[in-house]
Amino acid sequence: REKAVEHKYTLMIGRTHGVHAEPITFGLKMALWIEEMKRNAQRLAEAKKAVGVGKISGAVGTYATVPPEVEEKACAKLGLSAAPVSSQIIQRDRHAQFVTTLAIIASSLEKFATEIRALQRTETLEAEEPFEKGQTGSSAMPHKRNPELCERVCGLARLVRGHALTSMENMALWHERDISHSSNERIILPDSCLVLDYILDLFTGVMKGLQVYPQRMRENMELTRGLVFSQRVLLALIDKGLSRQKAYDLVQSHAMKSWKGRADFLGLLKADSELTVSLPAAELESLFDYQYYLRHIDRIFERLGLS
Repeated sequence: REKAVEHKYTLMIGRTHGVHAEPITFGLKMALWIEEMKRNAQRLAEAKKAVGVGKISGAVGTYATVPPEVEEKACAKLGLSAAPVSSQIIQRDRHAQFVTTLAIIASSLEKFATEIRALQRTETLEAEEPFEKGQTGSSAMPHKRNPELCERVCGLARLVRGHALTSMENMALWHERDISHSSNERIILPDSCLVLDYILDLFTGVMKGLQVYPQRMRENMELTRGLVFSQRVLLALIDKGLSRQKAYDLVQSHAMKSWKGRADFLGLLKADSELTVSLPAAELESLFDYQYYLRHIDRIFERLGLS
């Protein structure tokens, strides 16, 4: 939350398919994560409710030897709800919901950790996980600052997802019960809880010590020499009366020249007389404004309660 508010207006390049798209802010990226974790908290509350039931309904669920009143009293003392109906066991869709919820939360953490790993790449270096004085990045290469904490989060998240699959396999039991689920549940239930607790703590530490480099974000945003404004130019030409296809062809032709020839995009556009008939140089220049992409940031943060 602190990082989202701190970097609410910190411009950086947004990437789709790993390729530069249009400017966003680092705070917006953080806000997206916050909202996802809010949904995860709701999922976990629902899953805990679903799995928080008990049963003492006899060998096949008929209460042949123990009346329902005993079940209700025992469950109440344990802080559980009595399952409305059961066989010899509580049905394993409940446990599957719980473990898959843990897996979803772990997957969110992996998603966040993967983003930090990508931003920490040497050629990008817009953010990096904390690196303590005297810490070893690589036993062979002293210069390395590897994102090993985030890599650990990613690796362990995969373990929890594997346990989620096992929990779903446990749903299909023979008749009123077999014990094909029992042996693996002794592993997957405690392990899933312990692993998620560990990577939550690990990633909390990463976020608290996260290093953010706004200047590098700005430098990377300008690597493509103005190409990030191509959509603004496209829409402006359409507003001037050009067909979308004609406008797209005009803008793309210069974008590809800029891309391949490492030429200034705005300069190429200004030199095209066919284009400047519709968009004079002054109007073109006004489109190349990073502040345009900040217009609705306050509104988004207000909706999230982060204002």
